[in-house]
Amino acid sequence: MAKRSHNEVKESLMELTRIFQPKDSKKFVRDYIRKYRIMGGYEEELTLLVEHEMGRLRSSVS
Repeated sequence: MAKRSHNEVKESLMELTRIFQPKDSKKFVRDYIRKYRIMGGYEEELTLLVEHEMGRLRSSVS
């Protein structure tokens, strides 16, 4: 993934997910990829990561 390690990108995205708590995970990931110039092919994996993190946030609030 671009100039960053794969884990660094995942950790950054998870942290941003916790901060912004996006309503549309696909749009959030597309914007993230565009802004940080992440190489293509990772959109689906990162979207699943955001959805998983949002699920964790919802379950911890309940």
